[in-house]
Amino acid sequence: MIEHPDPVQIFATIWLLALLGWVSLYDLRYLRIPNAANALLAVSGIVTAMITTAEVPLAHVWGALLGFGVFAALGAYYHRRTGDDGLGLGDAKLLGAAGAWLGWAALPGVVALSALSALAYALVLKRRKLAFGPWLSASFLLHWMVSLPG
Repeated sequence: MIEHPDPVQIFATIWLLALLGWVSLYDLRYLRIPNAANALLAVSGIVTAMITTAEVPLAHVWGALLGFGVFAALGAYYHRRTGDDGLGLGDAKLLGAAGAWLGWAALPGVVALSALSALAYALVLKRRKLAFGPWLSASFLLHWMVSLPG
């Protein structure tokens, strides 16, 4: 028998799609990700995990902390080495939100897919600077969709 997403997962997916759309469009236009969007994503990811697992989702809490921490550290390191912002705190917060939704174990896949697709785009169009939020958002959404039953 084929398992289908429950109503909570369907609503969560619509909510996630709306927030990630906001993040992507805003980042493309302003090269920034709104703190409000990242906060809504992180909180709703933990709440969704709590509703669907009926317990405190430690893997999701760790995902939020690790996602933010790793990207914030990489961004700070790059900035110290070059004096340029290669990875902003908005991207770090967005990866933290992805960890809140998906759990820590999904983060390497999210980062790999978003980095490779952004790199391919940059190489094909010969762009040196681009918004990373849309690539991270697309990978985040794809990982969420794949994790749903059915």
